[in-house]
Amino acid sequence: MVWGIVAIGIVFAVVAYVVLQGTRASLAWRKAAAGGDVDVIRRMLEESIGSWGSMKRPRDVPPEVWRGVQSVELVEVAADSARVSCQVESEYRLVDGRWAEAGGPLQQGMAVTARLVDMLLYDVPNLRLDGARVDVYTSFRDPDGESQRVCILTTNARREVAREVDWEGSLPAEIVDALGGRYRLSERGAALPIDPDDKAAIPAPQGLGTQAER
Repeated sequence: MVWGIVAIGIVFAVVAYVVLQGTRASLAWRKAAAGGDVDVIRRMLEESIGSWGSMKRPRDVPPEVWRGVQSVELVEVAADSARVSCQVESEYRLVDGRWAEAGGPLQQGMAVTARLVDMLLYDVPNLRLDGARVDVYTSFRDPDGESQRVCILTTNARREVAREVDWEGSLPAEIVDALGGRYRLSERGAALPIDPDDKAAIPAPQGLGTQAER
């Protein structure tokens, strides 16, 4: 009986020690990230992005959107922000025996962007970024018929703007426009390639219900 009590006490002591060490490590990481330690911030982001790749799809997220989320790759890290890229494709469904496009790449890209910005700003443990940039790529055929990956949407979201967004009640396109997303459309409304680093073309973030100049 005595040995059983001793064993239980040892187990509790070990658990308490592990919890204490984990808490200390979390506080140390949080302090380093808050101080702008880019190496720590990169490691925190890489761990979170890696976990998203193996995470089960949330019930409220469509499969095609989650595929885009799980394609995310870390591009750049700064003391207060991060830049990622992801890939999307058109979504097709069988309608009356024929395959029809149910969602174009830009539509899918906006949904993925809204989700990724939310996750980067609010879901990375012990990290509080001021900005998150998402570049969306898709397959595009040039005039010669060659397929290549091109950027069709880039969004540089700032925390102060994201704070004003109605994440639950707004459509992805409304969220992207509110965050200052940039894209181009053809006369038929199809997404066109853009240069994600063209600073002269970056619009200012807009309020919901308005549209940035393209």
